[in-house]
Amino acid sequence: MAKPKPLKLKAEDAEDLKIISAALQDAIGRLGDFRYDRTERHFTAEFNRFQWEAAEQGRKQRVRSAVRFHDVMDTKARNLKRDAAEAVVELLAIEFEPGEAPGGALRLIFSGGGEMRLEVECIDALLADVSAPWPTRRAPEHADD
Repeated sequence: MAKPKPLKLKAEDAEDLKIISAALQDAIGRLGDFRYDRTERHFTAEFNRFQWEAAEQGRKQRVRSAVRFHDVMDTKARNLKRDAAEAVVELLAIEFEPGEAPGGALRLIFSGGGEMRLEVECIDALLADVSAPWPTRRAPEHADD
């Protein structure tokens, strides 16, 4: 079995964003690893991403990944303690709410009801694996809907 190559994905529309969202489903991060640069207008978040593509080959592993959103005009948090740098969150999905085209809001939805909302001029995101993968004992589980 060939090892999955490190991911490097770009999103420029809502359909592309769904792919990045799927790749980051169940990613674990610390709030201290989320940064908004108002001057450069980008938001960066680092996660330990479960490698779903490796799971398809029978391997349970995680990899350090970073996602950067460009053209971010503002950020808001709900049910997250932004000053608690060590707080751990689990990302469930990233969704796009259209606004004045091509802009809108990106919603980073976390387990437990937390959410980050990024007001963007347009969808411009990049996801990249930034470490070698490491084994994990458990794969994320989801209740059947």
